[in-house]
Amino acid sequence: MKRLEDVVAKRPRLLLVGINPGLRSGTVGHHFAGNGNPFWRLLHASGLTPVLLTYEEDQRLATWGISLTNICPRTTRTAAELTRAELQRGRAALARKIAAWRPGVVAFVGVTVYRTFFGTSDGPGPGPNPETIGASRVFVVPNPSGLNASFPGFAHKLRWFEQLHRFLEGPADCP
Repeated sequence: MKRLEDVVAKRPRLLLVGINPGLRSGTVGHHFAGNGNPFWRLLHASGLTPVLLTYEEDQRLATWGISLTNICPRTTRTAAELTRAELQRGRAALARKIAAWRPGVVAFVGVTVYRTFFGTSDGPGPGPNPETIGASRVFVVPNPSGLNASFPGFAHKLRWFEQLHRFLEGPADCP
């Protein structure tokens, strides 16, 4: 398995945070590389990227001020395989990255990622959230996986990625 490299933009306008790499991503060494995962199509269709990227072009996100990382770097078949200790270390590492990179918006890619970072078993679903991390505003988009039963179709997920785009472009003082 390959370790995925973070996508790091200087002072990113957006930091996308996943939980951890899946098996395909670990095999090819690129983010959101799962067969059929619509992540890259969602970014483009929502206007977050002006061109449709493939997972092999993940580092190009920095061109548009977008950084990308995961809470945990270890590749697993499912996030349920991650240990509590890994998640705690990952939360601390993510907090350090956010403090160093100072993104305008931190977008958690999945409610589970949000709950993991904030250490809660419940909480708001997708959309803008009242918390801030330092000066960074917080937003949650649905996990793009086809296994996400709560948001089964592309259109169900796209509306949240479109809202993220509007949130990102909106005034910093608006929740």
